[in-house]
Amino acid sequence: MCGVCGCGEGEGRVNGLAPPAPSAFDTQRLVRIEKDILAENDQYAARNRAHLAALNTLTLNLVSSPGSGKTTLLTATIDRLKGELPLAVVEGDQQTDNDAARIRATGVAVVQVNTGKGCHLDGHLVGHALDGLQAESALQPGGILFIENVGNLVCPASFDLGEAHKVVILSVTEGEDKPLKYPDMFHAADLMLLNKVDLLPYLDFDLEACMANARRINPDMTILSLSAKSGEGMDAWLAWLRAAQREG
Repeated sequence: MCGVCGCGEGEGRVNGLAPPAPSAFDTQRLVRIEKDILAENDQYAARNRAHLAALNTLTLNLVSSPGSGKTTLLTATIDRLKGELPLAVVEGDQQTDNDAARIRATGVAVVQVNTGKGCHLDGHLVGHALDGLQAESALQPGGILFIENVGNLVCPASFDLGEAHKVVILSVTEGEDKPLKYPDMFHAADLMLLNKVDLLPYLDFDLEACMANARRINPDMTILSLSAKSGEGMDAWLAWLRAAQREG
């Protein structure tokens, strides 16, 4: 269990074998802590969701491994939509505001959240970020709020932020088996974006196998292939966003 989010205690394996179990007292204590953390987070997330629903703001929780191209995809998306819909961003990183600066350069309002040693955003942090956006009058009715989570395919799966959809971004420079390695995240996501498809001619990556692996974990998942750099597939992603915003 990590010190912040309470993930995974008791599920670890070494060469396929479980290590000696902790004492019953320790196990009960850890389970109680994890339940308390998640229950408190869910309360904050519910408040965020109610606030955003009142504004008819579509909220997306963007999750991925580091280096998947989340920020590049986000800036490309903003450049295509910013004259059409009100947009805002919550940018999550452990340290620095480098990605927030890239978002800010598009002219869209962004609040930076640094988690320090934390490996994910949570409902409480996002609630304070919403307050910051509201103070700037950046949350306009009928818009889209993008929450770019910390790069991590484990802990963000368990934490509701008040979003309408989790969107998992997987780069073709990663591996076809990522959905099988990180099933909780792919099970929690409504949409998978297969990014950097412009690099496919230079890689040994089986697109169909990756999609099949994702659907083994989540048969209802929508999958779109695209490239933020070349623009391939971006129209389908934008159409998905517009439809999701209309549907609320």
